[in-house]
Amino acid sequence: MPSSKRHLFRTSGLVLTALLAVPLLNGCGADANSSDPPAADDAPVSIPVEVTEVSFGDVTSSYAGTATLVPERQTTAVAKLGGIVLDILVEEGDRVEAGQVLARLERDRYEFQARQTEARLRKLENELERARELHERDLISTDEYERIRFDTEAQRATDGLAQLDLAHTEIRAPIAGVVADRMVKVGNLVTQNQPLFMIDDFDPLWAVLHVPERELNLLGAGQPATLQVDAFPGREFSGQVLRISPVVDAETGTVKVTVTFSDDSGRLRPGLFGRVRVVHDSRTNVPLVPQTALMNEDGAVAVFVARKRDDGAGYTAERRTVTTGYDGAGGVEILEGLGEGETVVTAGKNSLRDGAEIRIIEAGIVQS
Repeated sequence: MPSSKRHLFRTSGLVLTALLAVPLLNGCGADANSSDPPAADDAPVSIPVEVTEVSFGDVTSSYAGTATLVPERQTTAVAKLGGIVLDILVEEGDRVEAGQVLARLERDRYEFQARQTEARLRKLENELERARELHERDLISTDEYERIRFDTEAQRATDGLAQLDLAHTEIRAPIAGVVADRMVKVGNLVTQNQPLFMIDDFDPLWAVLHVPERELNLLGAGQPATLQVDAFPGREFSGQVLRISPVVDAETGTVKVTVTFSDDSGRLRPGLFGRVRVVHDSRTNVPLVPQTALMNEDGAVAVFVARKRDDGAGYTAERRTVTTGYDGAGGVEILEGLGEGETVVTAGKNSLRDGAEIRIIEAGIVQS
């Protein structure tokens, strides 16, 4: 064989040997590195959370609605006869008593009419007295006596009407209350039955709620109620359910519920828009948790409970299904699933899973 060919075969064999040796060396290096200790990043990480302890308190169940306050009694003082207004004795906002004079109309013509009818009545009464004496002595007939007596009675009625017209020149308050509106001025010519004053009785005031029929079985007369209005923030007024309509509005499917409120301070006024709560049930000394501790998943309500680890080094999160009751101002009532002294997660729960390591960061409740 020529020398050039033998040299070519030796070179090819050396290259092949070198290529086969590379993976063997890599494998030996990998086995050597596999004996290194695991990285520290594989240690479990504690999730920061905020917690609160299960508290005990009172909770109520109520129906909430809105309504505009209206007076129980509201009336209009009208002119019972026509005439010119001479005097106005009250203004809007004045408190008046029933029968108090609010305004006066011109009365000269009515005074003359009253004097005329009164004089005619006195004359007939004298004639009747003489006719009685003559009739007793049979000096006049019974028919003549009865005629004079009937004339006297008719004149007495006429005089009464004249005196009534004279009295009606004074416009009087039909009820006690507050003058809500004055609709007349001095010098105005008013007609019979024309409204002159609006009078509202501020105590009590009513809030009329239109309650869905499905809530009807929860409400009843006498139940306590509270009212809040924007005009007096932070102030709550007490009242109670006065009555419930016996019929359901077929068009709206609601029932009219009237709630009455009395305010000795005089702050409540007709027309105020308020938020009404009617309390229909209450429970005392029940376990409560904040709304922020609850999770709603697949129709079930659950919480995460912070549990101390067995070795005492930190806490873990335990997911627990609970049964809730009423939702009140102090928290949500827990019927089943939590006990006294247990602590629930209120913030950070979205990052948790059952058994996760947690680190409590809310001071004053649990120390981590």
